[in-house]
Amino acid sequence: MGGIGIWQLVIVLLIVFLLFGTKRLKGLGSDVGEAIQGFRKSMGGDNDTSTPGEAPLTGQATQQPQADRQA
Repeated sequence: MGGIGIWQLVIVLLIVFLLFGTKRLKGLGSDVGEAIQGFRKSMGGDNDTSTPGEAPLTGQATQQPQADRQA
């Protein structure tokens, strides 16, 4: 007792989808994302450290070619 189960969340999400529709929810999500980005920029905590010409890291290690060493 006292907790929200998975079935309650599914029912609530289903009701939200029926009331608002997917197009309105998609627009609402993009608006919230833009608001969060604007807030982070204004607070000076913009975490985008990549330069414009640099591709963002995807979390996968990349191999860099190494010169052959002769010992």
